[in-house]
Amino acid sequence: MILTQKEILKEISKGRVKIEPFDKSLIGPASIDLTLSNKIRIFNNEGHALVNEDVDYTKITKIIDINEGYILKPQELVLGITKEKITLPDNICGWLNSRSRFARIGLMSHISAPFICPGVSNHQILEIFNASQHKIKLMPDVKICQLVLQYCKGNARYEGVFKDQML
Repeated sequence: MILTQKEILKEISKGRVKIEPFDKSLIGPASIDLTLSNKIRIFNNEGHALVNEDVDYTKITKIIDINEGYILKPQELVLGITKEKITLPDNICGWLNSRSRFARIGLMSHISAPFICPGVSNHQILEIFNASQHKIKLMPDVKICQLVLQYCKGNARYEGVFKDQML
């Protein structure tokens, strides 16, 4: 069951869902807008990544500041991070989605792995992709994606490798 604005606000007021920093204006009819921080990871085009359980994206990327923006080239992928830290209880999970206003210009705010496990407490890494043929300028503090929350039947808690993820 997807949580509507009223249910999201109820869960926040009970302290079960936490958004830090919290801005009530980010809560929509059935989702929460999340903003892009001022840092992203860009791929350094050196070496390669081996697809196995030990893959480490930090070895083929570097962190840069985007206080003045970042020009995302056509067909370019970067990793962003949300300004907000999201904490979910053991019976609520989430789904990250692109915002339609940006999808219409070819920006995919989150292209893969949209599921956020119950019990998570971290900032969300965004796989940002320019699917268009034109350049797109990314700016920090823009509401870049949305989080849809859903009740789980039963309880679970994520304890995996990205439990305390940072960019």
